[in-house]
Amino acid sequence: MNLIVHLAISLSILSIGNCIRWNMQPNSRKCLREELRENVLVKGEYEVTPVDNQQVDYVVKDSKNHILSQKEDISSGKFTFSVENYDIFEICFSSKTSNNHQGAIQEVFVDIKTGVEAKSYEGIAEAFKLKPLEMDLKRLEDFSEAIVLEFKDMKKRADEMRSTNESTNKRVLYFSLFSMICVIVLATWQVIYLRRYFKAKKLIE
Repeated sequence: MNLIVHLAISLSILSIGNCIRWNMQPNSRKCLREELRENVLVKGEYEVTPVDNQQVDYVVKDSKNHILSQKEDISSGKFTFSVENYDIFEICFSSKTSNNHQGAIQEVFVDIKTGVEAKSYEGIAEAFKLKPLEMDLKRLEDFSEAIVLEFKDMKKRADEMRSTNESTNKRVLYFSLFSMICVIVLATWQVIYLRRYFKAKKLIE
């Protein structure tokens, strides 16, 4: 029982979203990228300091430029979407001023949560009438599955990297052999040519 409680506390400490805050210059653009595996839920919250005659828009796209979420003239709010396939998504914030307005710096805050962090376990507990301890066990189970999937992704990337390295090494080896053969053939041809030339000039017999 105490072990479960400690694990739940550790999980709550580890489940911290990716928060970022920055000062955005007028008429500028800033993008954040995240690499995600398939079937991952993404939730985000944003907050922008309001400035007169100036607005900030945001858009979320995948690597194929499909728009997953978009809104203009934001101040504060949330967005949610899910990634069906392994992909890289990008969220971009754009600042715009109106009528030649000089503009001012705006503070932008974004909190992005993915996977287990993005799930609403309170809603799950209410839907399935789970007790607090059962909810903590469910959270731990999902967190464990997320760790296993992350290790599988790491292993897959390591295998792909190893295959790439082996392929590159073979290509380098073949290119080196080809270069050596070319050098040997060229040197042999030069020796033969110079020998014939010197014989033609009767410098050697």
